[in-house]
Amino acid sequence: MANFDLVIFDLDGTLLNTLDDLAASTNHALAAHGFPARTTEQVRQAIGNGVRNLIRLSVPEGMPEPVQAHVLADFKAHYTANVSVHTRPYPGILELLRALRAEGVRVAVNSNKVDSAVRLLCEAHFPGLIDFALGEREGIPKKPAPDGVRLIQRELDADSTRTLYVGDGDTDLLTAKNAGISGAWVSWGYRHLDELGGIDLPRAFDTVEALRAYILDRNK
Repeated sequence: MANFDLVIFDLDGTLLNTLDDLAASTNHALAAHGFPARTTEQVRQAIGNGVRNLIRLSVPEGMPEPVQAHVLADFKAHYTANVSVHTRPYPGILELLRALRAEGVRVAVNSNKVDSAVRLLCEAHFPGLIDFALGEREGIPKKPAPDGVRLIQRELDADSTRTLYVGDGDTDLLTAKNAGISGAWVSWGYRHLDELGGIDLPRAFDTVEALRAYILDRNK
């Protein structure tokens, strides 16, 4: 018997490596307004709290809100049209999701990425493998607020004691804590261990195989 009935995954940096496409769209939007480009490393450090925050951290300091809004609109338009040019699942992720579904474990995604992009990416890369996908939506506070997790649990009729949240960032760990569910951190994503702000790690995994064994209770 698996350890969990529902596993909720973060998307960027956990299931998918989206960094190159995010960097390309960020720099497209910046260039459209005559702003200097950002390095891929700078974009990596700005990911995790939604695209509005990504753009705020990417435009030159002190840019007024109306300017940021125009850059954000250009980013969204470019990213929607180029959402999967370089984006790919991390090695072993497809096999993990298939194994979870085969064992009757429900699979969901909770991301701070715009909801339409979340659904596009899940349909493109994980067809038939995601029971519920939730991105940034009007009226639902972003992570680390627990609202998204609770909505997913209601939709999938899941008990908190049997729900696991998996992510690569401090935002994800705080989301699990705020929702009162188990959390797991994965090291292959966008946040390095020394960038987690001293948050206590509930469970940490360096490989997809180790995460799979934990979820499916293969360590006994």
